[in-house]
Amino acid sequence: MAYNNAWANHRLLKACCGLSQTDFVATRTSFFPSIKATLNHLLTVDWYYIDAFERSIRSDPPNAEAWKFFEPEEPFDTCAELHQEQQKTDERLITFCRSMTDALMAEPVSIPRSDGIHAEQRSRLLAHLFQHQIHHRGQVHAMLAGTPVKPPQLDEFFCADEAQLREPDFRELGFSEQEIWEL
Repeated sequence: MAYNNAWANHRLLKACCGLSQTDFVATRTSFFPSIKATLNHLLTVDWYYIDAFERSIRSDPPNAEAWKFFEPEEPFDTCAELHQEQQKTDERLITFCRSMTDALMAEPVSIPRSDGIHAEQRSRLLAHLFQHQIHHRGQVHAMLAGTPVKPPQLDEFFCADEAQLREPDFRELGFSEQEIWEL
């Protein structure tokens, strides 16, 4: 799922990089008011949760300043900057997921919330993060439909008979079928 998440982010951000800056920041109908705002939200939420995951593995306490991941609310002005940072963040998530075992997935993660520290099982929190990504990528996909840039295919998974379709993206990302499926 972490690889699929990174691949979907790459495809979507690559398409969004084809937008003019005017189209990237234009007010649109969705939960967030623009493609720029939605993509920045995806990234800052990733920072927040990945920090909590990494701290949990190191047995560090919850981040007392976790709210700083959301200041500023939109840390990147251009899609190119966002794309670069999202790839780095996706690599962190892949590294974290590759270190997981069934036993580690069952352990809790401490999450700072406005009303205190909450504990959630790693597997549930990870499922939440992936669903959050899917949800907001879908919003950006829909917003792209109102621009000159064609929305990319995002609802594929890693079916064996479609490896050739993802090969160009995998080359750009440095991924391989062997690495993902441990062949």
